[in-house]
Amino acid sequence: MPERILDFRSDTVTRPTPGMRAAIAAADVGDDVFGDDPTTLRLEARAAELLGKEAALFLPSGTMSNQIGVRLHCSPGDEFICEEGCHIYNYEQAGFAQLSGVATRTVQGVFGVVELEQLKGLIRPENDHLARTRLVCLENTHNRGAGRIQPYDTVAAITDWARGAGLATHLDGARLMNAVVASKISAETWSRHFDTVSICFSKGLGAPVGSALAGTRDMIRLARRHRKLFGGGMRQAGILAAGALYALDYHIDRLADDHEMAQALADSIRQLEGLTLCPAEIDTNIVIFKVDARLGTASELVLRMKNEGLLMVTVGPQLIRAVTHLDLRPDDVEQASAILHRIVNTVIEPRKLKSVG
Repeated sequence: MPERILDFRSDTVTRPTPGMRAAIAAADVGDDVFGDDPTTLRLEARAAELLGKEAALFLPSGTMSNQIGVRLHCSPGDEFICEEGCHIYNYEQAGFAQLSGVATRTVQGVFGVVELEQLKGLIRPENDHLARTRLVCLENTHNRGAGRIQPYDTVAAITDWARGAGLATHLDGARLMNAVVASKISAETWSRHFDTVSICFSKGLGAPVGSALAGTRDMIRLARRHRKLFGGGMRQAGILAAGALYALDYHIDRLADDHEMAQALADSIRQLEGLTLCPAEIDTNIVIFKVDARLGTASELVLRMKNEGLLMVTVGPQLIRAVTHLDLRPDDVEQASAILHRIVNTVIEPRKLKSVG
């Protein structure tokens, strides 16, 4: 195994920078369950201001933040609408059903993007036999959509329609700051269309732990109660909150570097026979590509890359995901591209020669 591992599995693998470690070590702390951890209180106020909401709550994970968001808007027997590839539906163990007794209705999007016309007609009528439609959830950027940014006008149209129909709205904004940097639309502007917004600090922003849920004061007061039930109450949480505060101070603008590296990786993949970008254009820091059957399965190609010190993950039988982040450098992308070219050409070229012969 090479000395330096090139880890493109996720932006969650980032490690605290020296400056962040110093901020964590110096954090003022108290008991956050009692509401007297000063650093956590500062982070919550900062997150609420960033997202243009009255209040915010610090949580240990984006999954918990999303699940509390669903619980705030839905009661047992209710239903929410979401895109079929979204994180809430695919990667949170159907927590909405296990924890809150809530059902879901999915809509097939195009790389995570749904259109308003697809949602019209999905609200169930009031009837004792039917679930009650209560909520619409969107994800921005969209993980399985290869970091796709939701079109702003589409977001506005869907949320306006939902509000007019009496539905609540929740944004899974785990990578919202990637959308902010790439689109140059502020976090507050994106968030104004939603009743609640979840944002992660532990992905591209590089903090070791944590997310926040933002909404009205009454919503966040109730969210604290749900957090306690879900086991998310933390004591001297300021140690973690300090890392998130540092990330908000120093790691937002630099997300553009991650986006540039993702574009460079995508450009390299475009040159390789047997690999196809899905989608063809890259919005932010996630690259997903399809592996031609001539190269084997995605799992087989990932294993070959691992043996050369390059880590990526499968997201389907023939799909691989790579994510750029602050622990990577442009020359890491060059090395990753070289490894990919070497592996792919090792398989493709002999087959070409055999077919010619």
